[in-house]
Amino acid sequence: MTSLPLFRPIALLLLAAAWASLAWAQPAGLRPGSSPAAASPPPDMPRPIDARDTVFLEEMTWLEVRDALRAGRTTAIVATGGIEMNGPYLALGKHNYILRVTTEAIARALGDALVAPIVPFVPEGTIEPPGGHMRYPGTISVTAPTFKALLTDIVSSLRAHGFRHVVLIGDSGGNQAGMREVAAELNARWAGGTTRVHFIPEYYDYPAVSDWLARQGIKEVDEGHHDDVGISIQMMLVDPAHVRMQERMAKGLFSINGVPLAPLDRTLELARRLVEFRAATTVAAIRKARGY
Repeated sequence: MTSLPLFRPIALLLLAAAWASLAWAQPAGLRPGSSPAAASPPPDMPRPIDARDTVFLEEMTWLEVRDALRAGRTTAIVATGGIEMNGPYLALGKHNYILRVTTEAIARALGDALVAPIVPFVPEGTIEPPGGHMRYPGTISVTAPTFKALLTDIVSSLRAHGFRHVVLIGDSGGNQAGMREVAAELNARWAGGTTRVHFIPEYYDYPAVSDWLARQGIKEVDEGHHDDVGISIQMMLVDPAHVRMQERMAKGLFSINGVPLAPLDRTLELARRLVEFRAATTVAAIRKARGY
């Protein structure tokens, strides 16, 4: 009888050890009691539901991506944005919001492209000591080697899935050199293969955006806010809150560089036409780079 109090904790310890060994014995990603078949469905299983109409990889199921590749949608767009200071009115994710609308327009115009998740982490300045945009709270920066390593792994993943063309575009000036270098390095590494990487500098042409706006009658006087009409109106297509529309209207500040941003309907129509202009320029450059 005196052994019973000792037996109970020992039995519990043995049971816990057995359960732990069972858990470690499971294939990666499985919990005890889950089925290997459930975690590893057949790659050729039929898609049980209709595909959603989206060009964004992160919104698709793996079955939708698989079937899109089989249908010839073998171009992937990898877009780089940033998290940086953008004056007193604009959200830090400015470039990422703009890319949300421009990449969709580009992919749909191409007709055979999908859009990888937008890369928000890019070189924004030295971290220690803070330099460039890092002098302003909220900015997130990575070093050039980190940026290039991230892009390399993203592009390599897309190549592994069967994408034949990977397009690199960036909405910020500090992103351009790293993308150009990654494209050149990977094309040299994969010479003779079926996947090519295309850096498209034509996308990042804000002087052309300014010229286009001038032809629409928009005349700006730089107020020094790291902001302009082209930037603001593209962001507003995603959500006017990203440019703090309501807050600025309450203070009589809903303008930039001397150009009123109201009424909203007129501004959004101008923004849609601007996105179409940028998409057409970029699509022409991508088709030239691909050869079709």
